[in-house]
Amino acid sequence: MSSSAEVTRELSGSHSTTVSTGWRRHDTHWVISLFGTAVGAGILFLPINLGLGGIWPLVIVAVLAGPMTFLAHRGLARFVLSSSRPHADFTEVAEEHFGKMAGRLISALYFLSIFPILLIYGVGLTNTVESFMINQLGMDAPNRVMLSGLLVFAMIAVMMAGEKAMLRAFAFMVYPLAAILAALSCYLIPQWHWPEVTAFEGASFLNTVWLALPVTVFAFSHAAAISGFANVQRREYGEQAEAKSGLILRNTTVMLVGFVLFFVFSCALSLSPTQLAEAKAQNVSVLSYLANITDNPVIVTLGPLIAFIAISSSFLGHFLGARESLKSLIAKPTGLSLAKADKLGIALMFFAIWGAAVINPGILGLMETLSGPVIAMILFIMPVVAIYKVEALARFRQGWVNGFILLTGSLSVSALVFSLLK
Repeated sequence: MSSSAEVTRELSGSHSTTVSTGWRRHDTHWVISLFGTAVGAGILFLPINLGLGGIWPLVIVAVLAGPMTFLAHRGLARFVLSSSRPHADFTEVAEEHFGKMAGRLISALYFLSIFPILLIYGVGLTNTVESFMINQLGMDAPNRVMLSGLLVFAMIAVMMAGEKAMLRAFAFMVYPLAAILAALSCYLIPQWHWPEVTAFEGASFLNTVWLALPVTVFAFSHAAAISGFANVQRREYGEQAEAKSGLILRNTTVMLVGFVLFFVFSCALSLSPTQLAEAKAQNVSVLSYLANITDNPVIVTLGPLIAFIAISSSFLGHFLGARESLKSLIAKPTGLSLAKADKLGIALMFFAIWGAAVINPGILGLMETLSGPVIAMILFIMPVVAIYKVEALARFRQGWVNGFILLTGSLSVSALVFSLLK
């Protein structure tokens, strides 16, 4: 990460903005927060999903992951910062640029794309802690109602404590997560075996890459936190918020791609295609599968720890986005003040997440899949449309960049829809 006193960022063509504030602890905290939002429990299934297609699709996806992640999230941050009103949240920006009805529809879809993931994390957090207490600590099964209520309350309490408490919580969780991921990736190196390198197989190869794109999008997505992130940078840096946001997002992408892809390659190279297929059939995470076939105490111990930290950090980031969008969605039609709408929204989400964690439904994977196309449309497609519709974004009309974002986003959405209809 850059720590120079003066960082120049090229934003588009000949347009440039000078960020003279240098790199600060504030910026590092946000890199960590966005990293934590992106790295959820899904990382434990990512090596299986990406590794099944063989080495070439994995290499292609690895090359595309960085540009896709950085350009799409930078576009969404620019969209939020394009409002003529200071401190405008995602809902207000959408209404300003697309009209009241379309804006509210986009905002409602944005909330509905995030909220199911919070339900999934509520269930996942409860199951992870419950399993650890029973299997690793040898305790009796806890009261699920009490356990889930305490866990969800603790997560929401961190968010209620304010921005500084949230950033400290992210730092507390994400540094160990990054260290454990790196250590585990290195630990698996002696078990690597060079995969069978086959020639490109035309349609089959392209189909594999196509279906792998949405997996990549959501493995690296931190879209839920972008609106809140962009507004904090506007408050912190004023006119330099756009350039500073781009710099923070670039460093976040480097950290994400470095740690996550190293973990993916290390796991994929440690298992054969047959073993990866077996793990997928068993519907278990890559660490659970490795622990089962090797009976390795290190992996058995680290698995629950990684799952707990990853779910907790990603829960906080997604709650940030859901809280912001629901607050506006409640305030507009009811006439409530934003403060009262915020409290009501938090209460509604607490009971909904708690209820899901208690019930422990088996349909949450489908809910996550259904929310996927909306996230891809809001992260990739909608900001590009805004660039060509909104005059404040006109300077970002770069053909190849916007074409790349639009193409990869459209392919991701179509792949998700195709997967649902199969």
